[in-house]
Amino acid sequence: MSLPEYNLPWIDSPFFNAELRDSKLSEEDKAFVKHFADEGYVIFDPKIEESEIDLIVAELMPKFNKLETEDKRIQDAWTFNERVRKIASLNIVYEKLRLLYKREPFPFQTLNFPVGTQQNTHSDMIHFNSIPQRFMCGVWIAFEDITNDNGPLHYYPKSHKLPFYDMIDMGVKASDNIEKKKAMMVYFENYELFIQEIINALGLKKEVLNIKKGQALIWSSNLLHGGEHILRPGASRHSQVTHYYFNDCMYYSPKYSDVAINKIYLTDLVNIKTGEKIVNKYFDEVVNRSTKLQFQMQAVKMLSKIAPLFPRPIVDMVRSAIMR
Repeated sequence: MSLPEYNLPWIDSPFFNAELRDSKLSEEDKAFVKHFADEGYVIFDPKIEESEIDLIVAELMPKFNKLETEDKRIQDAWTFNERVRKIASLNIVYEKLRLLYKREPFPFQTLNFPVGTQQNTHSDMIHFNSIPQRFMCGVWIAFEDITNDNGPLHYYPKSHKLPFYDMIDMGVKASDNIEKKKAMMVYFENYELFIQEIINALGLKKEVLNIKKGQALIWSSNLLHGGEHILRPGASRHSQVTHYYFNDCMYYSPKYSDVAINKIYLTDLVNIKTGEKIVNKYFDEVVNRSTKLQFQMQAVKMLSKIAPLFPRPIVDMVRSAIMR
């Protein structure tokens, strides 16, 4: 029996095993896709020239050195560094993502790191989601050898099969206070603690990623992952993450959205490879961003800049009026 194409990634389809069995893929490709579907991640070698990696590290070091915050990442270095853009647009990565999702991918964000993030465990879906869901993934490429000493990535195999937990599951109205959400307070106080409680309750087993320079990890949007502590003080951990969506979806940030009350924060995206602006689509129909929600976001941002000039009660009253 021939199964139709459904509006979800085939790796997440209840018919996946039958589709994979009947596919004309090579045994190598079947094993690759099967591992990703079962475990939520897969490791491969994108065959990047070592000299190209070294040039990216050297070119970004002056910018890393100027960062004064603890978070040393550079977001969207592709906008000024052509080598970063090329890494995000590698043909071999496109081929692997088409194989895994049966849909055309596009890179929309890069993150470059000089050191380990030591980030708490999370799912990318709270930051980046799509309608239909789960058409998003990340690709992490090591720019040096990664060991237990220099803050490697950690992840929980099979955790991508868990339900997607939205802010509403934590009792938080995501759109209630955009400014506070921007400050990440609700996220840290609710979401990350919630995820850790799930890990503890289900007894999920953590794995740590030790890989060689140039190797890559693809992970599912809902795979729980984070960064290990840096055991060797001063150790570098150069790497690049590229986040990918797939064509013909709506793209939104659940962290800022309350879908139930029609407040969905659609994101402005650019295809890193082509430079073209991405259009949100729902069954081939173009979906425009919510004018009201975008106005609220802009108004609250402007209010934050002038807030120190006015008494706190007045600022709170104006903010409350904006967010109604």
